[in-house]
Amino acid sequence: MPAVVGAVKVNTVSSSSIFNIGDVYAINPYSTSKTFAGGGSFNTGNGIQIQLQNSVTNFQDDDVIDQPNVGP
Repeated sequence: MPAVVGAVKVNTVSSSSIFNIGDVYAINPYSTSKTFAGGGSFNTGNGIQIQLQNSVTNFQDDDVIDQPNVGP
């Protein structure tokens, strides 16, 4: 079904962005990342108090490639 699109303003599009107007079957990203973080790393809000004695993040990634990046 055709899409009807009004006015569009784009301020910026970075290298990891996807910008689409209209009909689309599938949109797939072409970048991946892996994050390792210790205790209290992703806390957000006002007045948060974290008390950690020892925080150690151990990881072992034997397969090295989790999701290969294959672009168009």
